[in-house]
Amino acid sequence: MILIQNGMIVTPKGSFPADLLLDGEKIRKIFRKEEADAEQQFLSSLPEEAERVDASGRLIFPGFIDAHTHFDLHVAGTVTCDDFASGTRAAVSGGTTTIIDFGTQYKGETLEEGFQNWLRKAEAGTSCDYGIHMSITDWNEQTRTDCQRMMDEGLSTFKLYMTYDTRVDDMELYEILKRLKEVGGITGVHCENTGLIAALQKEYASDEKTRSAVSSHYRTRPAAAEAEAIGRLLHIAEVVDTPVIDVHLTCAEGLEEIRAARKRGQTVFAETCPQYLTQTAALYELPGFEGAKYVISPPLRTEKDQEALWKALASGEIQTVSTDHCAFTTEQKRLGAGDFRRLPGGMPGVETRGEVMFSEGVSKGRLTKERLCAVLSENPAKLYGLYPEKGVIQEGSDADLVILNPERKKRISVETQVSRCDYAPLEGMELTGMIEQVYLRGTLTAREGKVLVENRGRYLPRKKFQPVV
Repeated sequence: MILIQNGMIVTPKGSFPADLLLDGEKIRKIFRKEEADAEQQFLSSLPEEAERVDASGRLIFPGFIDAHTHFDLHVAGTVTCDDFASGTRAAVSGGTTTIIDFGTQYKGETLEEGFQNWLRKAEAGTSCDYGIHMSITDWNEQTRTDCQRMMDEGLSTFKLYMTYDTRVDDMELYEILKRLKEVGGITGVHCENTGLIAALQKEYASDEKTRSAVSSHYRTRPAAAEAEAIGRLLHIAEVVDTPVIDVHLTCAEGLEEIRAARKRGQTVFAETCPQYLTQTAALYELPGFEGAKYVISPPLRTEKDQEALWKALASGEIQTVSTDHCAFTTEQKRLGAGDFRRLPGGMPGVETRGEVMFSEGVSKGRLTKERLCAVLSENPAKLYGLYPEKGVIQEGSDADLVILNPERKKRISVETQVSRCDYAPLEGMELTGMIEQVYLRGTLTAREGKVLVENRGRYLPRKKFQPVV
């Protein structure tokens, strides 16, 4: 048993001082301060070997959930440098006790085959708990049948692309949304207008100067391409009358499409990522090939877009913050030297998300700590079928905890990074608020960014989604 004393428990509905008793993998008892006499009476029966942890001055969050990672992903002629082993070590070092990775059904595969492929990837070892979404890329009668099979096996969330070679067309999008409504599933959608992007890429690739410019990446993927695709998705979802998730929202234009759909009475969930809140497209203008480090899709936007996203996050218009962790080394990025279209899109972020969001959000007054708890823990737990085992501090839930010192400072550096990536996108950023301890199902798994216990992660079958606000 472990007794964590004198900490401040953070929940979306409020924070309060309390002691926590962990028994095995679960939270056994929560003692609020007004229950001091009952606590002393209860604790008098504890075995002497019970460990006591002083959390004075610390905030205690439920373990963070990152519902958008890409580990061991074959893409753009290479493979992400973080597999499940390194990616989940990076995750838990930064307070993420559960990830949900995007598995892919490649052309010619069934959903079940794609699912099993991703479970095999996880055999490399996982240091936090994990689930799998399935990306539907080959829509046919077998896939239609497999949607129910996935739900029966505890895979309750899916992914669709409106661009790339994995995209579905509008007819398929309608049919898939209709089928997922029947089986009780929900899908996240990567929204970009593939035709517009292709046309712009053709223009920019026709000139050697713009073909070799990193900045051509974001110039050929404008905010309008994202916003149009969001609007089109939401109008199709309106016809089906089903909720959807817009993943990695980057821009004010896209947010306006979501607002319009909600005014029509639709249920739309939105996710954004720390990179869209902290970095801008100015990075693509860095000299030489330096800007390639920041090539992601959709790309970074403007300070105006950042401001809109922060306000929407604080007001509840954006429900979750994930990372889209998809890491490539600087050498892998060189695949796009000379042709921006070949740049592997993605960068790391799974280990810095919690502290970056606390520092840039809570410490700077953009978010309350309670709102941070909602978007990093409780909301993703509900939306992705993990609640109440995950995402909440309550008796009987998994003892996944993040103990954060709101006063300590640290600086992001590749030298201390757990990810295998050889650069840190936020190199040198000074943070206010440091995660000191991370518990995964009752075991102290990481301390001050160092992973103490590896390969304790387990696969999580998940339930149907629950609405969040």
